[in-house]
Amino acid sequence: MVAIEGNEVKINGTLIWYYNICHREVWLMIHQISPDQDNDFLELGRIISEESYKNNHKEVIIDNIIFDLVKNKNGNLVIGEVKKSSKFKDSSIMQLSYYLYNLKKNGINASGELLFPKEKKKIIIELNNEMVSKIELCINGIKELSSIKIPPNPKKNKYCKNCAYNYFCWS
Repeated sequence: MVAIEGNEVKINGTLIWYYNICHREVWLMIHQISPDQDNDFLELGRIISEESYKNNHKEVIIDNIIFDLVKNKNGNLVIGEVKKSSKFKDSSIMQLSYYLYNLKKNGINASGELLFPKEKKKIIIELNNEMVSKIELCINGIKELSSIKIPPNPKKNKYCKNCAYNYFCWS
């Protein structure tokens, strides 16, 4: 769930992820409108997250950010983000970069790993200046979305078909 302090939304990785897919969905989340909890794709994502990488530390929470995995690799902190597929790779990269960005702002250097267990894929993520600029654009965009009174008009994209919010757009 999205937290709001005063009039300002507390941005988390989920909002960053969805901001890179659908601004309307971000608006719905900010306004605490829940998606269809019976959506098969939401359930599949939960199962994959729960069943994968059981030997690593799981779901570490810092403030309003939840890391799927945290591990020490040769003395270095590594944050892992588990996804059901690489279909949303770019959004996933932004989400994990946001986690690294927040850690860095708090004086903690870390690297990241995007993990796709069904595909047996791993992508290493290192925070750089380009990613910091992109993250800051996302943060500003989310803050802007939070201030508007009605959701942006729906825009059909290739992800709408399986979206747990699609009944808010196409019913």
